[in-house]
Amino acid sequence: MKRVQLIMAGHPMMLLCSLLIFSFSSFVVLSESAVHVPKEQELDRISELPGQPRVSFSQFSGYVTVNEPHGRALFYWFTEATTSPHNKPLVLWLNGGPGCSSVAYGASEEIGPFRINKTGSSLYLNKYSWNREANILFLESPAGVGFSYTNTTSDLKTSGDKRTAEDALVFLIRWLSRFPQYKYREFYIAGESYAGHYVPQLAKKIYDYNKANPHIINLKGFIVGNAVTDNYYDGIGTVTYWWSHSMISDHSYRTIIKHCDFTGEKTSQKCDDTVRYAFNHEFGKIDQYSIYTPACLSSKNKTTRRFIRLKNTILHMISGYDPCTENYAEKYFNLPQVQKAMHANVTNIPYKWTACSDVLLRNWNDSEASVLHIYQELITTGLRIWVFSGDTDSVVPVTATKFSLNHLNLTTKNRWYPWYSGKQVGGWSEVYDGLTFATVRGAGHEVPLFQPRRAFILFRSFLAGKQLPKS
Repeated sequence: MKRVQLIMAGHPMMLLCSLLIFSFSSFVVLSESAVHVPKEQELDRISELPGQPRVSFSQFSGYVTVNEPHGRALFYWFTEATTSPHNKPLVLWLNGGPGCSSVAYGASEEIGPFRINKTGSSLYLNKYSWNREANILFLESPAGVGFSYTNTTSDLKTSGDKRTAEDALVFLIRWLSRFPQYKYREFYIAGESYAGHYVPQLAKKIYDYNKANPHIINLKGFIVGNAVTDNYYDGIGTVTYWWSHSMISDHSYRTIIKHCDFTGEKTSQKCDDTVRYAFNHEFGKIDQYSIYTPACLSSKNKTTRRFIRLKNTILHMISGYDPCTENYAEKYFNLPQVQKAMHANVTNIPYKWTACSDVLLRNWNDSEASVLHIYQELITTGLRIWVFSGDTDSVVPVTATKFSLNHLNLTTKNRWYPWYSGKQVGGWSEVYDGLTFATVRGAGHEVPLFQPRRAFILFRSFLAGKQLPKS
């Protein structure tokens, strides 16, 4: 009542404006609740996953066909926000590889509402799930990753950056037709690793699409972590990280810098031999995705292979992060009852669900040498763009990202400062004109896995468009 009395005591236009704003807000909420729900949406509803704790939010999963002639269909898992989903933004999460599953990584061990128990048969709640702040859409992309499939076998050997972005755009347009209540909703893209290509490339596709079509995709920005960005600067930054963190000798560092062509246009035997020697004799048995945490020894030689396309001679294939947690996912998502509950594998794919696809990894068709030009273009559009780095990752390390971003030559708005999670330094940040960069202290390649609380603070600050807390 005090607020109404205050307005009425003021200028009459203030009352009119307030009433209009209230009416418009009410209309938006009512119009969303009144949207006709397509039958396909309800068919995708997950009633309950096997071994799942009780939750209050809705979940959906299923397939969206993105190319009829080839029979390409992408699998998604959508978790609505825990509270007021109609008031919260929509966020698409993409994992990289290329060829790795957002269900295996993003949803199951990073930002999703559930984590998988060691038995691989039940789930428990993730205290720092990002669906506390947004409606999260996980996409297995491109076709051939996880449950996503193609009826044209040759597609698996001709995938690349260009088609991945094109199919993801088609997926989004068709998914929003299936979920019309999310049309025009504030929309963000998030991801990590090789999604350093996927995320800005898709953002560019959406921006171009919106210029020529009705703006049903209300893109507001993107956030990407430990991101493959530029072959040359990423390559030099990675080797520098190895040396500065005592992973390789001075001799190996000097030899690699002298003899390796970081553009990827040519190679030399001296470069190949030195990199191979560093991997086999200097690194030791560490988890390269998190150099200060114990490596998982229980699965012996079974590791998921992830491809990091920094250059042609360095880092061709590196054993993937924590094969123990990947094993839990591979047990759980291969259970027939889980697949049935998720409306997955409806075509009886002739292979097991895996966290990463070796076929896609080995046959990636096109990969941009740099996505810095996309950053330069999208920064001018006013999109909110954040880039973050876990600082204990040696695969796409913080030095690689800093080297790459420095060549955007952006104007600094807020100089380097520590940000806080509770009373501890959560990392460091610098704000540029058009882009925010942040590190996450003590986090490996999958930042939300190692530092879930700090990652959550980062995400919440990003959505709010606010600087990371300085105290």
